[in-house]
Amino acid sequence: MAVLGRLLRPRTTALYTIRTFCSSYSTSSPPSSSEIAVIPPLPAFGKITDGRNVQWVFLGCPGVGKGTYASRLSKLLGVPHIATGDLVRDELSSKGPLSSQLAEIVNQGKLVSDEIIINLLSQRLEAGEAKGESGFILDGFPRTIRQAEILEGVTNIDLVINLKLREEALLAKCLGRRTCSQCGGNYNVACIDIKADDGNPAMYMPPLLPPANCASKLITRSDDTEEVVKERLRIYNEKSRPVEEFYRMRGKLLEFDLPGGIPESWTKLLQVLNLDDHEDKRSAAA
Repeated sequence: MAVLGRLLRPRTTALYTIRTFCSSYSTSSPPSSSEIAVIPPLPAFGKITDGRNVQWVFLGCPGVGKGTYASRLSKLLGVPHIATGDLVRDELSSKGPLSSQLAEIVNQGKLVSDEIIINLLSQRLEAGEAKGESGFILDGFPRTIRQAEILEGVTNIDLVINLKLREEALLAKCLGRRTCSQCGGNYNVACIDIKADDGNPAMYMPPLLPPANCASKLITRSDDTEEVVKERLRIYNEKSRPVEEFYRMRGKLLEFDLPGGIPESWTKLLQVLNLDDHEDKRSAAA
């Protein structure tokens, strides 16, 4: 914990106004006053006024796509994407002193303890600092009020993006996840096609299929079973949703309902974050 406190230094931030994206958002009509939230600064091209890079957090249920969108924003803004899930999996594969303890926790769908997560995150931040990294996008941390309080005590988080997805789509998405055992690429074989009902809009998320050379090498995560996924969602609702309220009360929470697959959702997320012009300029320079 001392390492985390040393690496994450307090910052000062101003406030500004940004649109929140909700299910009623329409590109053809402006947001109402109820769709306006005050959150920390989102300057052009992801730079804070003191010149440092952004310090953002992604929240959302397991399997909602935090890694996908955090990784894309990481590349767009030039800041490291730090996923605590990846840190845990790296520790598991390393056969280090925590691997057997972590294996039991993960396979049961339980949350890893604060102490373990903070230890792994501290090591990752220390390694990044040694390489000259600046800013970060955290994915999977904080997951409890205690973690949020620890983080708040040592740094200012500029923005917390809360990704939301209907539970039926989330379950199908988790059960459809696949990884190529050779190249490590992530894919999803689920084709999610939900009809509109009870005021909920229709949703279509096409599968993200692998190239031919990966098709025969796909594997499923051992914890991606219906029983484990439902248990993860139950625990998230019990312990992690209060974290959303923690940041909402501080004016830092941006709610974003995923409207569909990656192409549609990514475009709208950039619009909400006022980064669509940044993406256009990067594409033009490529």
